Amino acid sequence: MAPSSCTDPQTLTAAKPFERKERPSVSSSPTRRGVTAKSPSQPQGRGARARTFLGPIADLESHLPAEWWRDLFDDIYLKTDGDVVENAAATTAEIDLLLSATGVGVSDRVLDLCCGQGRHAIELARRGFRHITGVDRSHYLIRLARQRAEAATLPIQFREGDARQLRVAEMSQDLVMLMGNSFGYFASEDDDLKVLKRALRALAPGGRVYLDLTDGDWIREHFEKRSWEWIDQNHFVCRERGLSADGSRLISREVVVHDERGVLADQFYAERLYNRAGIAALLERAGFGDVRFHGRLSGSSERNQDLGMMAHREIVTAIAPRRQPTRRKRDRALEVAVLLGDPALPDPVKLNGRFNTEDFATVDRLKNALAELEGYRFSYLDNHAAFDTALEAAQCDLVLNLCDEGWNNDAFQELHVPARLDLLKLPYTGAGPACLAACYDKALVRAVAASLDIPVPAETYLRPGDQAANLPGIFPAILKPNFGDSSIGITKDAIVHDTTGLIQRLDTLKREFGERPILIQEFLTGTEYTVGLIGNPGGEFHVLPVLEVDYGRLDQGLPRILGYESKYEPDSPYWNDIRYVGARLSADDQRALVSHASRLFDRLGCRDYARFDFRADAAGQIRLLEVNPNPGWCWDGKMNLAAGLEGLRYSEFLARILEAACQRLGIEAVEPRQTRARRA
Repeated sequence: MAPSSCTDPQTLTAAKPFERKERPSVSSSPTRRGVTAKSPSQPQGRGARARTFLGPIADLESHLPAEWWRDLFDDIYLKTDGDVVENAAATTAEIDLLLSATGVGVSDRVLDLCCGQGRHAIELARRGFRHITGVDRSHYLIRLARQRAEAATLPIQFREGDARQLRVAEMSQDLVMLMGNSFGYFASEDDDLKVLKRALRALAPGGRVYLDLTDGDWIREHFEKRSWEWIDQNHFVCRERGLSADGSRLISREVVVHDERGVLADQFYAERLYNRAGIAALLERAGFGDVRFHGRLSGSSERNQDLGMMAHREIVTAIAPRRQPTRRKRDRALEVAVLLGDPALPDPVKLNGRFNTEDFATVDRLKNALAELEGYRFSYLDNHAAFDTALEAAQCDLVLNLCDEGWNNDAFQELHVPARLDLLKLPYTGAGPACLAACYDKALVRAVAASLDIPVPAETYLRPGDQAANLPGIFPAILKPNFGDSSIGITKDAIVHDTTGLIQRLDTLKREFGERPILIQEFLTGTEYTVGLIGNPGGEFHVLPVLEVDYGRLDQGLPRILGYESKYEPDSPYWNDIRYVGARLSADDQRALVSHASRLFDRLGCRDYARFDFRADAAGQIRLLEVNPNPGWCWDGKMNLAAGLEGLRYSEFLARILEAACQRLGIEAVEPRQTRARRA
């Protein structure tokens, strides 16, 4: 675990500027007429993705991203389309039509699929509906929906998720509604079919699906090829439209312009054009029956200018037939073996090299939280000498791998735990050995992030045995072992302010860690953030509220850093004086951090849950600090603190991890999976 330092520190020269367990406490889709990714009401976010204006183009379809919908439903969408999608009168009329066409009652179970900012779900809840769930792919819109529902004290569950991978209990809903022209975004009609099949699976026999979608025949004949309109006193939007080569989709381009700042966004989107025969055939292919059309709906707005695909829509319903469940529920609890560090062995990471009172209390809290979960039966394995024998005897359905101490409490052997589970052919939660090995190498993670155009700190990699190296000419800098976990080697003394201090710190690290590579990195002095993800690529990602580290109570003479002291030294001011709050970020920056985290999760092979830490530099640009697969699971860790910001109990946070693993592995758990405390 020892970083390298130079054999002769005096040969180091100054150069040009170089390019687990957390203890602090915590304080307390929709219409698609036009989209952009930049809020004209805010300045350019430093973390936002780059935008370019393409100028005149001949072929709209050639510039259409295959998954244009991933990042584009955001605050600017609510501004450009706000005359329709934030229109209370239109929402009221649309719900009136829904109730008339379906006969759904206040006690029925309703799923608002592609719910956007939740306007229809919220209207139903205001009318007394008690069992409403909203699902949407947009993290921004789901967060807004939750805030609005909470402000109105309305009991609605809003969740992020891909409609093609919809995760609700089979036959659990009486109505699935896709409102406000939110159907037909995918490049393939087969994906639209997957959405309908998922809706059918969710519906009880006799339940209804309700579609409010664009009138394809009308739009094909009447779409406006070009238009522009003022959306407020300072912003206007220009739109171009054209049919795809096969005539099945309408491709749109939207340019949003500020009268002083110029072009803010140049975006492309598309929607499949279904006529009555086409959507009826697709519903029947999905397994629905009794397809009915309830007339056409004409759009309107206060601006009443370019209504685009909202101008003329079809209202369609269909019935879920009687059928047998496709998957039988378990008739017994899921047997889960929980793997932990070995308290009988030394642990060099922990204070005084052993398990402490705080560690035993943490494990007790874990056991109490897991005991609240229905549908699972847990056993606990912490004797590393008997792991293999105990696992074979346990005959478990799933292993909850919380052994972040590593095999035999050796952090270098954290990857050996999932490797052993792979050899035993046992399914388990969290990252596999390859991911853990990659993320243990901080310089490698930085290189992967840079290849994805994710901002990273400037850095020098000092190899074992280096006799000379170029040192940074800009201070402060931070020195850390390249290989390591749990902030080993990262203390308040890791920050240096000049070349003399840097050389002294290198000597200290060499004495403590021997021949381990060292990273000499610019010390980022801005605000620090954490993004937690639960789920898996291609399925449902649950993005926890972004945390911000609050150093306000820390003594001004101490470096602002989350180091070893904050995690393992209860008497340290870093343990006692650091707090977490909900991130105070622009929508652009928050969206960029979630995008960075999602791409790194996928590229590095994370599974089920992971944590991503970022920090702003002195100029305000937010850069990646590190990636934590299998991050701290304890009750006072960052992941659970973030979950608490959205109202999740510790047990519910742990349940989300288990559910993500079950979905990935194809393991059917008992439904419903909820905590006894919540149900009571």
